[in-house]
Amino acid sequence: MRRLPIAAALCLLVLTASPAVLAREAHAGRYIVVLKDRVARPGAVASEHARRFGLDVRHVYRSAIRGYAATISRSALSDLRSDARVAFVSADRAITADVQTLPTGVNRIEGDQSSTTSGNGSGAVSIDVAVIDTGIDLDHPDLNVVGGKNCSGGRRSNFDDGNGHGSHVAGTIGARDDGLGVVGMAPGARLWAVRSLNNAGSGSTSSIVCGIDFVDSKSPARGGPIRVANMSLGGAGSDDGSCGTKNSDAMHAAICRAVGHGVTFVVSAGNSHANLSGSVPAAYNEVLTVTAVADFNGAAGGGAAATCRADVDDTAADFSNFTFAGSADQGHTIAAPGVCIRSTWKGGVYRTISGTSMASPHVAGTAALCIATGGCAGSQSQIRQKLRNDAAGRPQSYGFVGDPYRPIHTGNGSTLFYGHLVYAGGY
Repeated sequence: MRRLPIAAALCLLVLTASPAVLAREAHAGRYIVVLKDRVARPGAVASEHARRFGLDVRHVYRSAIRGYAATISRSALSDLRSDARVAFVSADRAITADVQTLPTGVNRIEGDQSSTTSGNGSGAVSIDVAVIDTGIDLDHPDLNVVGGKNCSGGRRSNFDDGNGHGSHVAGTIGARDDGLGVVGMAPGARLWAVRSLNNAGSGSTSSIVCGIDFVDSKSPARGGPIRVANMSLGGAGSDDGSCGTKNSDAMHAAICRAVGHGVTFVVSAGNSHANLSGSVPAAYNEVLTVTAVADFNGAAGGGAAATCRADVDDTAADFSNFTFAGSADQGHTIAAPGVCIRSTWKGGVYRTISGTSMASPHVAGTAALCIATGGCAGSQSQIRQKLRNDAAGRPQSYGFVGDPYRPIHTGNGSTLFYGHLVYAGGY
């Protein structure tokens, strides 16, 4: 593994609000109406309801789920729920980005030892990856953006990045191996810019579902090319164990449908140093949830000095959410570097920031690399387990303080679980 100088630029850590705070920030009067699968024309139903109840319809969903998002008066809610075509009505809640040369993260999980040898200045990985985020800088020379969708408002045809967060995520996944700037885990991957968060890095459940709906429309089961989707974002919620049908969670229902259609979803755990079970999509069992590791030199062993922010080398990042050993969420949790990660940014430049948002694309890019090279095959649960098994199979010296080999125990007898550190070197 090569040791390269650390590039310290602007360090930015954005902490996601607690689930309780986010729950209070649900958009007043805004809901997602999920229709039953037998409804053939969700747009027609949305128009009918708009006329009857005076609704302001914002999105219509036709793929991952059937339904629409709208502003609905309290008096109209009961009438809508009694419509035989309606499966359930879900609150439209606030969603925010989980924020914080060969980049240290790529180096640390041995992307430079993979089949594509990230950092050697040549080669590309033939796979399509969706970034459900703030968009992607369409003019960045280091990024191969092939298409996208704007679900966030403004000019509907423009899925460019006005924030920078989505571009940073995209670079870690697939920045070109061309001697310019940085290199990603799956260099040159075909990137789909799914703009579901606005220029401030925030959005709503309805805009996220719009993005998932677009990804599902281009899933393998529908003849599309998208194999992996990254969601470095989160809001309040939980997993009902039934793909959202018991707790009326439209985002969960949409993800389950897209996962069933062959898309691997990789999501950030969140930055509140709390149990990820209270944040979605991190809590969903159908996704691969990524916690963050502090690494400052791209090498195992610890002892490196902190760079852009205070933390301890080769330990679980002090802001990262986690689960507990023995919990249901343990089965879909994995770790990746998420501190002081340098990647692409809007405006054709580069920036160094931290967060589980930066950890997630390391795993999304690794998943893309594994799928593209044939290392990951079968069902989505088998692909998730393959990545977790290969991470668990590395020697103890590869990992970090906080992984299952060196767990962190709480004062009340519980054990925090961050997962094993993802490994890209074998794909």
